[in-house]
Amino acid sequence: MILKNNLKEVRQKKGFTQEELGNSVDVSRQTIISIEGYRYKPTLELAMKISKKLNIKIEKLFYFED
Repeated sequence: MILKNNLKEVRQKKGFTQEELGNSVDVSRQTIISIEGYRYKPTLELAMKISKKLNIKIEKLFYFED
């Protein structure tokens, strides 16, 4: 299974730039870019921080695909 996400779409819909979101969850803009591009799998702690900041359930933001 592959971990996928809707981070880019949700982030843009909520009006955050990559830099703003990264700063608000204590990671770099590059980390957000890497998560959106599926090059980096966030830790559970980071995934929870991001979902809380974007006010979306973690399972709606991150999901597995066969």
